Amino acid sequence: MSANPETPSTTPAASRFETFALVFGIAFGILYVVCDLAAWPMFTYHPGTDRIDPGYAPARRDEGPAMYWYGWLASSALGASILGALAALLPAKIRGKIPLSLAWMVPIALLPVLLYSLKFYWRW
Repeated sequence: MSANPETPSTTPAASRFETFALVFGIAFGILYVVCDLAAWPMFTYHPGTDRIDPGYAPARRDEGPAMYWYGWLASSALGASILGALAALLPAKIRGKIPLSLAWMVPIALLPVLLYSLKFYWRW
């Protein structure tokens, strides 16, 4: 009798978590780029005054720059968590059809778009 480490009671849970992790990783990258390009942070942090404003808030005069990065991360993480949880609830037959190759193809495809969004910092 051979020992099988994957018992039927642990396989569905692992499969659901694997689906969540895969969809979270794919969705996070996509949502981050969308939030960056559309200026949709969940909040804006003003480090000069240690203030946090909800949503997008421009920098205020004599208070230093406004930081949107933390808000983009929070927006992306929340959206990716929701999409990952919904994907984990899908039937096993559908969950198995999500290609693992998207986990590396999507970030590579998004990299030029993200670099283009940073073109402001590359002025000569």
